[in-house]
Formats: sequence, structure tokens, C-alpha cells
Amino acid sequence: MASLFWGGLIILPLLFVYVNGEHFLYPKRHTGKAELAGYKGPDSLAVDGGGFYSGPLIADDDGSTADGNAGGTTEVKVENLGKADGDNTNGNANSVESTQVAAKNGTGNGNIVEAKTTFKGSWELFVENAGVSAMHLILLPKINQALMFDATVWKISKMKLPGPPCRRVEGTNEEDCYVHSILMDVETGKIRPLRLNYDTWCSSGALDINGRLVSTGGYNNGSDTVRILDLCDTCGWEEYPGALGNGRWYATQVTLGDGRFMVFGGRDFPTYEFVPPQGQKNTLKDVIDFNFLVETHDPVENNLYPFIYLSTDGNVFIFANNRSVLLNPNTQTIIHEFPVLPNGARNYPASGSACLLPIMLKPNEDRRVIPSEVLICGGASHDAYAKADLQRPKVFLPGNTDCARLDITKRNGKWKIINMPSARLLGDMVVLPTGDVLIVNGAKTGSAGWDDAREPNLNPVLYKFQTNGTGSKFTVLNPSNIPRMYHSSFALLPDAKILIAGSNTNPGYLDDALFPTEVRVEKFSPHYLDPNLAMFRQEIIVEKSNNQVKYGQKFTVQIRGNGEIDQQKLQVTVYSPPFVTHGISMNQRLIQLGIVEFNKNVAPNTNNIVLQAPMNGNIAPPGYYMLFVNYNGVPCRQSMWVQFLP
Repeated sequence: MASLFWGGLIILPLLFVYVNGEHFLYPKRHTGKAELAGYKGPDSLAVDGGGFYSGPLIADDDGSTADGNAGGTTEVKVENLGKADGDNTNGNANSVESTQVAAKNGTGNGNIVEAKTTFKGSWELFVENAGVSAMHLILLPKINQALMFDATVWKISKMKLPGPPCRRVEGTNEEDCYVHSILMDVETGKIRPLRLNYDTWCSSGALDINGRLVSTGGYNNGSDTVRILDLCDTCGWEEYPGALGNGRWYATQVTLGDGRFMVFGGRDFPTYEFVPPQGQKNTLKDVIDFNFLVETHDPVENNLYPFIYLSTDGNVFIFANNRSVLLNPNTQTIIHEFPVLPNGARNYPASGSACLLPIMLKPNEDRRVIPSEVLICGGASHDAYAKADLQRPKVFLPGNTDCARLDITKRNGKWKIINMPSARLLGDMVVLPTGDVLIVNGAKTGSAGWDDAREPNLNPVLYKFQTNGTGSKFTVLNPSNIPRMYHSSFALLPDAKILIAGSNTNPGYLDDALFPTEVRVEKFSPHYLDPNLAMFRQEIIVEKSNNQVKYGQKFTVQIRGNGEIDQQKLQVTVYSPPFVTHGISMNQRLIQLGIVEFNKNVAPNTNNIVLQAPMNGNIAPPGYYMLFVNYNGVPCRQSMWVQFLP
């Protein structure tokens, strides 16, 4: 009944919303598109209502909460396969030793050796004012520029357009001369503003086979829009309003093995559709009902921005609220449902985060099924949003402390649950070049929504990934001094640092809020960038390496470094840059390639690595990947862009 009541409100032709000290006039409703579903009053733009409580799940702790240090001490410890990691012990500050961990490489002895350090990472302020708060962020291939954008609905940012024309606001025809989208050079910080006409608020996206961003949905006049950004010095947004059959606000876009895109859900639309080719339009006939999104919808939603990943078998894994299924995209049928994940809601607005764990390939790969696992961390109870946003005084419930891991290629797969060192919601999960996962950003209490979270979680946490699922460990890293709450984002950079941006808990650009709208951009150097490990950083000789490869093809990457290289200490991974927003990293994917041959000393201090490309697009959808060569667990100086093609 509540949904009918609120749904009736949005037939009003005009809505006034008070934001940032101004009255915003909203234009006519776009029939069949996401707009203000669930609208409850002039101070709420993206709110929900209701909910129920799920009690805590008891699990064993697996957290290391040792104080961080800026030094570079190392640890010497040899582990057997399957043995759990122990506590950190400091070694000689000037020594670099090795640790033997679970098989990652498959190059012969079943082990890979990596240097281990107690360095807890370091932070640097990269850009003082990006102009926009990075609600959405993605690293674009080849040009090495970070695309950041927020929403046009605010009609304001921290940067003016360099000149006319200004955007004409739909319905009022007033001028909006502020920047809402930028490209930032990740080395120099140079910013190029981009013009937007159709609202990108809470949109989705993915890179196509040629590295272009194809973005879908958003708010109001942008909810049914497809927009494309190509890779050139003068390229701007190409916008195609009306291209989608349903409005897609808080929806998730996934790339299939043949390069097509699907987009799922969004407020008020428990459906999905295939994204049409450029310039074409879907109709309602192209929209497919998806009852799973009806079933997982709490009174306060808790199933927006579902976690969606392409499995290595070509099926699509979909997680919403606390349930997950496999969907066959060809027959459009659910072929399997996994066990319920207990302990609250994981999707927006109780906002946990998730990632696909590394896909591990062997040399001359011939397995019928390549294992593929997901990791889901944090979130909050089902009624966290109702308590924080709808109740007065606000109540900020504690976030979840657990992570859960599941092999999505096994029909009898069950969740393996482990505790983080601290509670976290609104966080982000970065799959690092080594295969480990960095959990960063977020809060410890509350939920997603305007001013609905407290207690910033300033410390990143490192999750150690091992292929057999045992011996994993959390390590608390050094904190930032900038809270990154609701609407934070990240990008893994070619030099293996992490770009950190965004955070806006306010409906507009506010400087005097408890958590001001954040336009500063940081870089975080993880543990493997300990200066004492710099000797292990290899250099990829791009001009002597293959950077356009067909599936299954063998190809060569040439590296140069200091001294003799031990093949058993080498690891080569490829990484697909994700579209990051609201704690979800769409299409983030890291694949470890099998090393077929290692040819030493083809020139002084120079070696050739012969690799095999992934066998098909279900393992690695076509397009651009960042190729990293890791030696002793330390990434190369600069990754190389490689394109996988059918």
C-alpha cells in the first residue's frame, strides 16, 4: 500500500526540491522512466522507507589490527599450502626476504614466492579541487585519464564551464554553466571539463571492445539515456536520450562474453534489457521482467545497484539484498539459486561492497570449468536506512563486520564467512594487481543516503587472496585523514597506486555540512610500494611486447629489471578497469595468465615472458586490460594496455 501511495505522488507534473539553499524545479515526468519513485517530501531526493531487522551472524575473527607504520620492515616466514597466515613480526628494516604462499602461477612447483613487508601504505594529496565530486569514476584505456562525474540535478559544482554554451535546464530553460564531468590526467592532474546535458545521477557504465565508455541511465531526463565517450584529446559525450526501454536509476550494467551489455534493475523497474547498439532505441518489447528483483525488494529497497558479474561459464551472477542467482543470458532463465547470505542487506541503501576475485589460469589452459569466486563485504541490517533516514532522532545502526566468499561455478557452493577487523558500509573493494583485495572508504554506522552515516572508516584493509580459500588474512593499513563516505570512488592506476575520490553525503555541494562535499583527490600507495621493495619492480618494454591479442593466442611480453629473474617469482595479471559508483565496481575483473615460457637474458637484464591469452570472452570479455608483471609480489613500474579480441 505504501508503494501505491508514494507512486501516486509522482504523477504531479511539477515537483519542488530544496537543495543547497535553492528551490529546484523538476520538469515533467518521463513516462515509464525512473524519477521520484518513493518521493516523500521536499528534502528527500533518493529515499526509501520501512524495513526489518536481521540479527548478527557469529563468525570467527580473522583480522590483524596492528598499528600501521610508514617504514619498510620485512617479514621472513615460509608457509605450507593451506596453512593460515600468522601474525606480523617485524624483521630487519633494511632486509627483504621472501614468503612462500599458495599456488598462484601454475608454472611448475605449485608455489609463488613474494616479498613480504610490514609497510602499511602511504597517502598523498594529488589534486586539491577536481571541480566535481566523483560520484562516478572510471580509468579510460590508453589515454590514462580518469573520468569523473556527478549529477546535473544540482546545477552547481566547484568549477565553471570554460565558456558557452551552458546547459539549458529541462522544464525551466535556465542556464547551468557549471562543470559536471571531467577528465583528469592521472600523472599530472590536468583537468579537461566535459559537457553533459542528460542527468547522470546514479547511472551505470562499462567499457566496450574499443575502450569507449558506454554509460546507461541516470535520473529524470537521463534515466533512459545511453551516452558514449570515445578516447581522443577532443572527444566529448555523445548522448542518446530515449535509447532504453525502461528508466535505469541505480541500475547495474554488465559486459557479456561477446561484448554486449545488459543493464539490470533501477528504482521502480524490476526488469532488465540489452543495451542497444549506438544510435538505436529499445522499446518496451525489449524489456524483460525479472521477478527476482521484486522478491528481493524490502520496504526500503535494499536491492538497488545489484552486484552482477559474468561467470567464466557464460552465465550471469546476480546478487540483490541477501539472495543470489545465476541467469542464462541467452535463454533469459534463472538456472540456479545460491543459499541466502545472512546478516542484513548488502545492496543499496544498506550498501555493502563486492568484487569478483581473481580468475586463475594455467599454462595451456584446457579445464572445462574455470573457478570463479565473489567476495561480498559489509553492509548493514535491513532496517538501517529506516532508522537513519526516516526516524527522528536519527539512529545509526552498526555496519556489518563480515565478508562472505562463494564459488559461483559450483552448484553446491556455500558462503564462507570471515570477519573484518572493523565494521564497514559504503566502502569500495579494489582488486590489486597481485590478486589481493584492498577494502577502502566508507563508514562504520548508518546506511547510504543523505546524512545517513557516521563514523568514517579511515583505515583501508588488505584482504590476502589465496586460491585454495584458506590462510587468508586481513591487515589494517595506514589511514587517510579525509572521510570518504557516501558517493566515494576509486581507480587502480597503471603504476599500481590507487586513486581515491568523491564523498558527498549532501544533496548538492555543501561546505558547512558535517561531512562536506569532497572534491579533493588522493593517491594511496599499498604495501607493495614499500620503497625497500623497489628493486623488484620490473619495466615492461612496450615496443617489444604484443598488445593486441586474440583469444587463446600465445604472446610475448618483454621485461627489464635488475639482476637475475627467477621464473617462480613471476606473476602476470590483466585487469579490466571498473565503472565505480555507490560501492559497486561494475565489470572489475583480474585474471592471472599462465606463463608458457620464460626466456632469460634476451638482452642484458632483459627477459621475455610467453603467455597465453584467455581462451574466450566468458573468461575475459573483449576489450582493453591493464597488464601487470609482478615480481616477488611487487607490481611493475607501469602496466601495459593490452586488447583481447575474438
